[in-house]
Amino acid sequence: MQVRGLFLILVLILMAAASEAGKNKKDKVKKNGSECEDWRWGPCTPNSKDCGVGYREGTCKEETKRLKCKIPCNWKKEFGADCKYKFESWGGCDAATGLKARSGTLKKALYNAECQETIQVTKPCSPKTKSKSKARKGKGKD
Repeated sequence: MQVRGLFLILVLILMAAASEAGKNKKDKVKKNGSECEDWRWGPCTPNSKDCGVGYREGTCKEETKRLKCKIPCNWKKEFGADCKYKFESWGGCDAATGLKARSGTLKKALYNAECQETIQVTKPCSPKTKSKSKARKGKGKD
């Protein structure tokens, strides 16, 4: 019976400590953060060239903030790094152009980015390569 009472007191103490820790965390956000809720964010601008680490600026009423961001160097610049799309499978190779295509539907626009609802992307058709089973035949049988 005493063990159960001791356990109950321990649980109550842990719950109170967790509650206090949560309050302190919220206070810090208000102290260091902003009361403003309607932030407008600009695009990520790399520090040099057209990719890599950079910053994006946000404004809300009279406040301005800068957030660190990164644009991958192999990114498709036509539709921006802040527009996230769900893509279909790649289509077949168009013999006339040597390209294959697929379309994407907007899934999410980050930082209030202006994105197209649907996009079409292409890439060169890959050259036909030998399958692994064919490539292994004849090797190591000398």
